[in-house]
This record gives sequence, structure tokens and C-alpha cells, in this order.
Amino acid sequence: MARYREYARYFFPRLTPAVKALLLITSIAFVLTYFPAQLAHWYFPYYEFGLSPYAVTHDLYVWQLATYLFLHAGFFHIIFNMFVLWQFGPDLENLWGGRQFVFFYFFTGVGAGIIDVLISPGSPVMTIGCSGALFGIMLAYGLLFPDRLIYLYMLIPVKAKWFVLFIGVVEFFSEIAQPGSGISHVAHLGGLLFGYIYIRGLSFPGRFQRHYDDWRRARLRKRFEVYMRKQDRKNDRDRWVN
Repeated sequence: MARYREYARYFFPRLTPAVKALLLITSIAFVLTYFPAQLAHWYFPYYEFGLSPYAVTHDLYVWQLATYLFLHAGFFHIIFNMFVLWQFGPDLENLWGGRQFVFFYFFTGVGAGIIDVLISPGSPVMTIGCSGALFGIMLAYGLLFPDRLIYLYMLIPVKAKWFVLFIGVVEFFSEIAQPGSGISHVAHLGGLLFGYIYIRGLSFPGRFQRHYDDWRRARLRKRFEVYMRKQDRKNDRDRWVN
């Protein structure tokens, strides 16, 4: 029964407001860009809003670092990405709240785009899709819920921490083995990198506070010891020696 509840929770998570909004906005963007091209041969100006490293570095189209997240190339592309957002996003939003979750989504998505631009600043190759942000979300899920079960192919239970490690290794070797595959493995790795930076950054204030508290306690302890030594010397001077 416990395994069934885990299985049901994973495949049918309850939608949260920010995840629902991202699903809706991305789906609307897909409908408005994909169907006019298929039905009326009107093609959306992807050069203006997809992520082109050349356009960012030479034409200063910096908005592309955000707008490319909402564009997708086909049904399989958007369905897979929206499924991943639906599966992993709600737990993070429930933990952080909607505002922080949306910030994390853009932090990892824009970060993935920045890595793509830095690696190939003169490349005209267009990147579209929110996969970079989703890889950041999967990494956060694996770090914050490491022992949650993820069902590969809807059958094989794998702990989230091993799943994240697996996809990271796959993306790394895919970029080495298939640099021209048409899939931006660099952006995926960038999403993982920025997700890791963000999660580790969340714990920095707590670590800093603990170090400060330890330093303050040590300082107070030292001052107290100095005071007690002075009191002992004073008592020695005032004591009668017979």
C-alpha cells in the first residue's frame, strides 16, 4: 500500500498555482507559434525570441535568455517538458512557495542560456525550450528529496538522488560524444550547474549564522576567562598572608 501511494503521488501530483501558470503560459505560447505555421504557413520570428548566442552577443537581444524558455519545436518536445514540470515542480513549490519557485525557474533557465552563450558566443544555432530550467528543477528535487522514489519508464523505482546523478552523467557524456546532435546538452548542464549553485546558496546564510554564533560564544568565553583571572589576582592581593 505504501508503494502504491508513492507511485500515485509521483504520477498524479496536485498542481500548484505557479506550476499551473507556467504550464498554461507555455502551452498558449506553443499554440500561438506552432499551429499558425502548420495551418497558414505563418512562421513565428524565432530569431527574435529563441536563444541565438550570436543575436545575444552581437545584436544584444538579451531578452532571448528568458523568452526562449516558452518556445518549443513540436508536440513531443512540449509534452515531455510539461510532464517533467508537472512531476517535479509541485513539491518544490509547496516547500518554497510560488514566488521563490518562479524565481528558481528563471534563475536556472536564464543561467542555462548564459552558459550556452558563453560556450559558443558566435553560434547562430537556435535553442528553444525550457529543458535547462527543468534540469535545474530535477537537481533541486534530488538534493532536497534524495530518498523519494522516481519511477523510470513508469516501472523501475529509483531514488531521486541517484536519478539526478544519472542524468548529469548522461548529459555530460552526451555533450562530449554528440556535440552536433541538435540537443543543447550544454544548456542542460547549465541548468544543473545553476540549480546546484542556488540550492547551496540557500544554506549559506544558515552556515554563516552558525559560524558567527560560534565565534561570538568563543569571544564571550574568552572575555569571561580574562575577567575571572583578574578577579583571582585581585583576591590574592587582598588576602592576608600569615
